[in-house]
Amino acid sequence: MQVFTQMFSVELLLLWLIAGGAAWIQALTGFAFGLILVGTVGLLGLIPLPEAAILSSLMVLFNGAMVLRADWRQIDRGGLALLMLGSLPGLLIGYALLLYLAKSAISALALLLGALIIFASLQMLHRPRQRPERSSSASFVATGLAGGIMGGLFSTAGPPIIWQMYRQPLSHVMVRSTLVAVFFVNALARLGLVFATTGVPVQVWLAAAGALPMVLGGTLLAQKFPPPIAPIVLRRIAATLLLLSGLALCASPLAILLKEFVP
Repeated sequence: MQVFTQMFSVELLLLWLIAGGAAWIQALTGFAFGLILVGTVGLLGLIPLPEAAILSSLMVLFNGAMVLRADWRQIDRGGLALLMLGSLPGLLIGYALLLYLAKSAISALALLLGALIIFASLQMLHRPRQRPERSSSASFVATGLAGGIMGGLFSTAGPPIIWQMYRQPLSHVMVRSTLVAVFFVNALARLGLVFATTGVPVQVWLAAAGALPMVLGGTLLAQKFPPPIAPIVLRRIAATLLLLSGLALCASPLAILLKEFVP
C-alpha cells in the first residue's frame, strides 16, 4: 500500500514532469540533462540529492544507448580514452565525498550543487572557441578528473568535459558522440558503485519508470514542435533560470553555515 501511494504522490508526478521538461530543454539547447534534473529536484526537495543523482544516471544510460546506437562510429576514441583515464578515478573520489557529506553535512552538499550549477550556467552562456590543434593529453586527463568528481557527486560530469571537447578541432557529430560516450560510461560506472554500496531504493525505480516516457515525450516534442524562439535566445533563458536556481540552492546552506561560524 505504501508503494502504491508513493507511485501516485504529487512529488513523484512533479518529478516526472521535471524529467520531461529537462529532456525538452536539452533537445533544444544541448544543455546537460543531469544538471537540470538534479538542480531542480534539489531546489524543490522532492527526493534526497543522492537519489536524484541515481535517477539522473539511469536516464543518462537510456539516452546514451539511443544516441550511440546510431553514432558510435563517430566517437573520438583517443579523446575518450584520455578522458576516462581521469574520469574513472575522479568518479570514485566524488562518490566517496557524496557518501560522506550525505551523512554528515547535507548543507555543504547542497552548497556544492548550487556552486556547480552557477558555474555551469555561466559557462553555457559563453561557448568556447575551437582550437587550431588538439589539446595536450594531460589536459584531457585533468578535465576527465574534474568531470569525474562532479559525476561522482551528482551524476553531472558535463561542464568541464563539454568545455574541453568543444575546444577541439573536431566535427560537431564527433564531439557530441564522444560526449555521450563519456557520460554513458560514467553513468554505468557510477551505477555500479551504487549497487555495490547503498543499492537503488524502490522510489528511484518508480521515478525512473515514469520518467522514461516523459523523457521520450519531451525529446519528441522538441524535435517535432520547436518553439518559435531563436536557439541562442532559448539557451540564454535556460542558462539564466539555471543560474537563479543555483543561487537559490546556495542561499539556505550559506545562511546555515553563517549561523554556525558567526557568533
